Amino acid sequence: MKIVSYNVNGIRAALNKGFLEWVKQVDPDVICLQEIKAMKEQLDISVFEKSGYFHNHWFSAQKKGYSGVAILSKKQPNHVEYGTGIDYMDFEGRNLRADFDGLSVMSMYLPSGTNLARLDLKLKYMADLQTYIDKIKAKHPNLIICGDYNICHRAIDIHDPVRNKNVSGFLPVEREWISNFIESGFIDSFRFFNKEPHHYTWWSYRANARNNNKGWRLDYGMVSRSLEHRLKRSVILSEAKHSDHCPILIELHE
Repeated sequence: MKIVSYNVNGIRAALNKGFLEWVKQVDPDVICLQEIKAMKEQLDISVFEKSGYFHNHWFSAQKKGYSGVAILSKKQPNHVEYGTGIDYMDFEGRNLRADFDGLSVMSMYLPSGTNLARLDLKLKYMADLQTYIDKIKAKHPNLIICGDYNICHRAIDIHDPVRNKNVSGFLPVEREWISNFIESGFIDSFRFFNKEPHHYTWWSYRANARNNNKGWRLDYGMVSRSLEHRLKRSVILSEAKHSDHCPILIELHE
């Protein structure tokens, strides 16, 4: 089973850059999207169905052109959960979960902390999210939470840890949260297989950052420890260039 997670920074823009042609080459079973920046009614759903993803679920922000997540799959989920039931989270369309036989997959887009107000919201979100995940894991122990966490976990995950130490996305409180999140019962699937530096999933559009590989690893496939024996590989697909992020891929043994 192959799962792709991708912050597309606007699904309509990504489609214009050859996103579906790329999907056909990779051929994942499930696709988690973040920052879709569109309502379902603004999209031609048939283009996804023609690519084999007959089951597509969209959870958009109430604000048009902002945030939003989606899950596309070849197989029909047993159940799809839109949001968390926490109003300020769901208002921005940041959590969507699809339950399959013996496995649940969430597409998640954590807020960025671009200013003090947003940082306060992000920290509140992170705390409430941990409580929510702790609760749902009791019912869905085999959980994969894919998406843009907007946090670099360790110095190895960012190109310049010294100069970015006081920047949101690499603050001590954010890094501590993601450590605690992993300790609550998850595996950072990419680091499970790869301990090497210089692997990133986001690059600024400025200063030729991507060509110089001056990036941040913000996108994760967090996998419940109960699924460790099924982990086959987890990779960053940096050759895909439909966004300022690149996708990640997790493959599980059936």
